Amino acid sequence: MNQHPHARITTLGELLKTSYRPRTVKDEMRDNLVALLKSGKRRFPGIHGFEDTVLPDLERAILSRHNIILLGLRGQAKTRIARLLLDLLDEWVPAVDGTELMDDPLQPISREARDLLAAHGNETPIRWVHRSERYTEKLATPDVSVADLIGDVDPIKAANRKLSYSDERVIHFGLVPRAHRGLFVINELPDLQPRIQVALFNILQEGDIQIRGFKLRLPLDVQFVFTANPEDYTNRGSIVTPLKDRIESQILTHYPKSLETSRLISDQEANPAAAQLERVALHPIALDLIEQIALEARESELVDAKSGVSARMTISARENLISAAERRALLSGETNTMVRVADFWGVIPAITGKVELVYEGEQEGPYLVALTLLGKAIRKQFIQYFPNPENLKKIRKKEGKQADPYAGVAAWFGEGNTVDVFHDMDDKAYRASIDAVPGLDDILDRYFHQASNGSDRYFLKEFLLHGLAEYSLVSKHLVESGTRFSDLLSSMLSGKTVDEEDY
Repeated sequence: MNQHPHARITTLGELLKTSYRPRTVKDEMRDNLVALLKSGKRRFPGIHGFEDTVLPDLERAILSRHNIILLGLRGQAKTRIARLLLDLLDEWVPAVDGTELMDDPLQPISREARDLLAAHGNETPIRWVHRSERYTEKLATPDVSVADLIGDVDPIKAANRKLSYSDERVIHFGLVPRAHRGLFVINELPDLQPRIQVALFNILQEGDIQIRGFKLRLPLDVQFVFTANPEDYTNRGSIVTPLKDRIESQILTHYPKSLETSRLISDQEANPAAAQLERVALHPIALDLIEQIALEARESELVDAKSGVSARMTISARENLISAAERRALLSGETNTMVRVADFWGVIPAITGKVELVYEGEQEGPYLVALTLLGKAIRKQFIQYFPNPENLKKIRKKEGKQADPYAGVAAWFGEGNTVDVFHDMDDKAYRASIDAVPGLDDILDRYFHQASNGSDRYFLKEFLLHGLAEYSLVSKHLVESGTRFSDLLSSMLSGKTVDEEDY
């Protein structure tokens, strides 16, 4: 932590000689945001995809000095946004030293601080508080009590100080009073029991608290930020209407609206080991496939849309993909490797653990749903780089098979040839298996206009095979520890299906 600029100011008298004047935390955040907006500097670094939607609403709420609720499905950066609001506080503020609450020396609210000021006057010691100490976060759970949030009588304090229970100094303050002059964030607000939510009414409306029978009024200065998931309203609880009415700004979050934004988030958040990045090369299409899986999941009829598909899925999936390639390379004794489409086998656990299925999805099973989502992602990405096989049907009728760039590959499989790509096969065997299919290089040279050589080229050729399988030009089914590509017709006659499990 940096040394604060007023380190030599240690008493109230010295503070009074400076230009310091008390401000509410909402005014403080507003003033600092105004300065940022005027300067044109970036606000909320690390938040992507909300530049034209969520963040303008958030800034308007701060300028209005509102308490805020961020409402959205899981994995939409709600907590991250709340934590970034801390940067809008002044870096250092003075407080009366030796008190439980962060009392402003010029506007004390606690009995303890007022007694100190009365006893010591201008010699009252002050301390400087960094903004990192002015942030309080609480995850709402059903077992949270009023005492946790507001406070309660502390019999130990009463005994140690020999005070009567009628003396307000026996109160042990909860999290909210201790957040005085700071940010207080409650995550998953609907999980709070209704009677606990009611306890927040007066704080938001009047800025004061009531503890048991004490005639106590503390004009708390707190910026409240709440987060909530709409799914919780029916599954676990709800926000009581009077509380919701007292939260001035409700801001709706959303998932990334483009693959590029989604990938930018994964680039930022994925945290593979440094040794993995040295050993494993990532093809851009592989990274796009991961993001496409999430996009497909959010549109899938098998996945519960109300539950959402967290951005954490793509982050975990990327890390798993890298680890799958690394494990394969280590088993093969290879120093370096390129991610393969076959390595997406290792992504399945990241998918199954991050999606909630509807009844039809449960009938299919999470494993097959994950394979279906991967297949749809391959299908969608395939036509970004190669001709859409479905659009070639009319051309084939008019001009014959010679007009179909994929006809040679399909014909080779039609002759009874098969190709096996095993998950853990070494680089030499993998390349030999892919090279066995004629015509893949010709398709790449004709349609893929980006530079490709070596490992890149083999990834693309495998991607081609998977894409042709998704468009039913060749057959693909799982065999033990791998995938077999074969002729579609012979597979249908043998009873095999594209996603049949052979284990």
